[in-house]
Amino acid sequence: MAYPRYAGAVIKGAIEFRALVRQLGIADEQTSLAQNPLLNPTVQGVAAISQAKPGTVSYIESAALAHTLATTQASVVILPQQPTVLNETATQLGLAWVVAAQPRLLFAQILGLFYQPWQPEAVIHPTAVIHPTVTLGTGVAVGAHTVIEAGCTIADHVCIHPNVVIYPDATIGDRTVLHANCVIHERSVVGQDCVIHSGAVIGAEGFGFVPTAAAWFKMQQSGSVVLEDGVEVGCNSAVDRPAVGETRIGKGTKIDNLVQVAHGCQIGQHCVLVGQVGLAGAVQLGDRVVIAGQSGVIEKVKVGARAIVTAKTLVCQDIAEAQTVSGIPAMPNKLWLRTTVLIRRLPELFRKPS
Repeated sequence: MAYPRYAGAVIKGAIEFRALVRQLGIADEQTSLAQNPLLNPTVQGVAAISQAKPGTVSYIESAALAHTLATTQASVVILPQQPTVLNETATQLGLAWVVAAQPRLLFAQILGLFYQPWQPEAVIHPTAVIHPTVTLGTGVAVGAHTVIEAGCTIADHVCIHPNVVIYPDATIGDRTVLHANCVIHERSVVGQDCVIHSGAVIGAEGFGFVPTAAAWFKMQQSGSVVLEDGVEVGCNSAVDRPAVGETRIGKGTKIDNLVQVAHGCQIGQHCVLVGQVGLAGAVQLGDRVVIAGQSGVIEKVKVGARAIVTAKTLVCQDIAEAQTVSGIPAMPNKLWLRTTVLIRRLPELFRKPS
């Protein structure tokens, strides 16, 4: 079940449990109110189940964590739909509860009611340097010492924090946030509702050098980078432009800190690239691919939609849709698991007879 995100202001102070669930559009039948309408605690925030205090909302995702209900001090817990014995346990312990198909998702939505990141006022700091040919939308915030070069288009309600540099002819879409010290290179296109975190570099030159007898000849990188709507790029990550054509990051894709996306990569929609992932040039990822931390993909490899690359994996050849791979070089995850067991047994298998 998907719960609508509350579109109003952040809750300041406290709110009664009944008012909170109704504000989220949740029926009483999905909560402890159906059994005990008098159990209506005041909620002031959210917390992890083990660190919760009275007045907070917390959650568990499975019955394996049922034991935490007995010790938590949370006033409200979000529970998975099954097993229903969790509801009874919470009721016996005097906890108000909500049942959700995705407890973590509902917790995230409630968190958004109590906290939103700080955003500066929609003003232009007097130390910002903005070329007269720049097009600025309405409600744009531009922080101190920001530089926006010629021909850029900055759409409505964009938030640009201090020390950001935007090279010529870049385009920034509505409501996008550029955090301090990030750099957007020439001709880059950043869509609506994107977030570029501190130190990230979008659209810098790809690593293009042609070997000659004397040295490496630099190939100019004339292409561009396109980030579709809803893309997030973490701190100190880089998305490079190619010699020709474009590097494209699909709608809703999330890139963690310290990730390298090389020139000409084509990343599908709603992918996840975890910290220290490296993609070589011209890699193609289908939609909803997950690449876990410290993994690498060599150039021109194609990874099918919904594939999962587990941590510390090196992908050297194409991966089929919905396949999970592990290891160096990558192999089907189940085969890799069996292989690691055998590796640990190698010393005894090859021990010389006495």
